[in-house]
Amino acid sequence: MALKTGIVKGDIFLRHIPDESCPDTPKRLSSLYSMLNDPDMQGICVDVPLQKAQKKDILLFHTHEYFEKIAETKGKDFIVLTADTHACEDSFDAALYATGGLLAAISQVAANKLDNAFALIRPPGHHAEKSRAMGYCLFNHVAIGAIFAQKRLNLGRILIIDWDLHHGNGTQHAFERDPSVLFFSIHQAGLFPGTGSFVETGAGAGEGYTINLPIPKGYGDAEYASIFESLLVPVAEQFAPELILVSAGFDTHKDDPMGGMQMTAQGFAGMTASIKKIADKACNGKIVMSLEGGYNYHALSESIKAVLKEMAGVTCCDVSAMAAKADKKKMTYVVRRCMDVHRNFF
Repeated sequence: MALKTGIVKGDIFLRHIPDESCPDTPKRLSSLYSMLNDPDMQGICVDVPLQKAQKKDILLFHTHEYFEKIAETKGKDFIVLTADTHACEDSFDAALYATGGLLAAISQVAANKLDNAFALIRPPGHHAEKSRAMGYCLFNHVAIGAIFAQKRLNLGRILIIDWDLHHGNGTQHAFERDPSVLFFSIHQAGLFPGTGSFVETGAGAGEGYTINLPIPKGYGDAEYASIFESLLVPVAEQFAPELILVSAGFDTHKDDPMGGMQMTAQGFAGMTASIKKIADKACNGKIVMSLEGGYNYHALSESIKAVLKEMAGVTCCDVSAMAAKADKKKMTYVVRRCMDVHRNFF
């Protein structure tokens, strides 16, 4: 059955232009927007009307002082916020529309106007802390989105899955004391920003609701599928989320210059199939993805096309067959380490 899958896109996101050394270029999105016009993508997705986040939305997570700091970059040629994060004259507006677009998608999915949605936006968000820009990120769209869903849409339990190559430090820190948000991150060990070890499991009332899987380089489609099926699915089904948000980075692709993973487009479809399985059982299919990393334009387009087809029900990946091909030694390492750390919580 074809599903109604929303897309957030807009020219404003192409006007965020960081330093020329930054791999988060406008071409990442222009290539994706072009892909949406491919013959095999016709009729698969519907546009989510773009909206601008208000200050009160940003303040759901970020501080007033930080909001004003980013607002002051508006209209200025080039501002260095941190060594790796820059802003230009349109970056503030791009970030507001990125957050606002995601909130619009969440609202439509929550209201059953869309089955699911993917926000193809930039700048990305998962590294942004409450009062600090970092890792190309200005506002933490997914963190704001989760709080928005709870406070404005009256949803309860939120599952956040972060499959980017890098750990979503800002998102973890937003919810590590909150048992109403389950944060699951799989990322390559030893990379920026240096957070996300196995033993970071949350704190206080939220202890056990943060699951970090820092894995060595070399893992591919089968291993990711197996990890999702064996670790994420049972825990998430027990948690029973009312909405699933995904920080979807594609820098784990084998052709991406950032890391050392071996993922292909089919692997991203497999992870999406696992997430759909959780969503169909727990929350009537309510999934909203937000673009994070992914810096090989062809790999990014190919992978997101595979994810969108899976979200829309055009394809149906046999994730169990994919998982069955996983390297047993690689799987034993991750599963044993995770289960050892979380044995008191599962």
